[in-house]
Amino acid sequence: MTFNSVLPTTVVGSYAQPHWLIDREKLGSTVPRVRMKDVWRIPEPFLHEAQDDATILAIRDMERAGIDIITDGEIRRESYSNRFATALDGIDQENPATIIGRAGKPTRVPRVVGKLSRREPVEVGAVEFLRRNTDRKIKITLPGPFTMAQQASNEFYSDDEEMALDLAAAVNEELHDLVAAGADIVQLDEPWMQAMPEAAERYAVRAINRALDGVKGSTALHMCFGYAALVKDKTARGYSFLPQLNDTSADFISIEAAQPKLDLGILKDISDDKVVILGVLDLGTHDVETPDQVADRIRQALEYLPPERIMPAPDCGMKYLERDVAFGKLSALSQGASLVRQELTGRV
Repeated sequence: MTFNSVLPTTVVGSYAQPHWLIDREKLGSTVPRVRMKDVWRIPEPFLHEAQDDATILAIRDMERAGIDIITDGEIRRESYSNRFATALDGIDQENPATIIGRAGKPTRVPRVVGKLSRREPVEVGAVEFLRRNTDRKIKITLPGPFTMAQQASNEFYSDDEEMALDLAAAVNEELHDLVAAGADIVQLDEPWMQAMPEAAERYAVRAINRALDGVKGSTALHMCFGYAALVKDKTARGYSFLPQLNDTSADFISIEAAQPKLDLGILKDISDDKVVILGVLDLGTHDVETPDQVADRIRQALEYLPPERIMPAPDCGMKYLERDVAFGKLSALSQGASLVRQELTGRV
């Protein structure tokens, strides 16, 4: 497998879905918590084949851009979380609930009416397809148990912590199967830890470690301020729940730094045994960074961390960008990392 051992580049998860596959206007800037099947432009009998074709496009774009560790672009998903969350037993599939979401707006979410458990593998086929179609190292993502607990209406459990631990058990089963199917890295997406630090303090680390228990291979944990399509200004925010992640068993901690103009001094709070997947692409703008801009953001991180603990990446998923913009940004990411790599190693 091709792989840069110094400053390897990766993506957070999602890549731009083609307009011919998904109605991006209908999707808008929403992040569906329940299924939103009407956003797909392709009739059901042909949808799986079309999603395969679009996934190949995403894979080839990431390869052409020079990304070392790629995903399937989450092309088959309506959002990062709803595909897995709504596949579980214990969910009333026909009657979603409505809660106030992270953005302060009413949001339809899964209604939990019974014990949550995994009925069958959800993303194993996606990993097998990705593994067959690339020689790069591959990563697959799942919504984390804490975040899924915040995105659901609990009408069964005594409290949300109990619900989160059952979600963690379901995630754990899936992660074991994903590694067995060929994933080099498995990642949990936990953006709600930043939004709900008090609840996260109570039980997020316990739920995450339950989800990662016994998982072979490398594990990652992504925490962000939300998609740039929804959260326009992140400069006044900071990570209030970051040092606590040192207590998780995750090998990699993924954070966004470019759009929020994060004070990278916070990197000193991350344990020496963690690699930081560092967001160096600002997804809040369609302006494509230059390789020099990316290189400068990486150099700033090198003031606090050694190169072997930095993995440059976009801030977050690239789902809401146009494909040419996403590809341009990934190309700049690869080239910028290469510039710094040359400075560090002397290799051309």
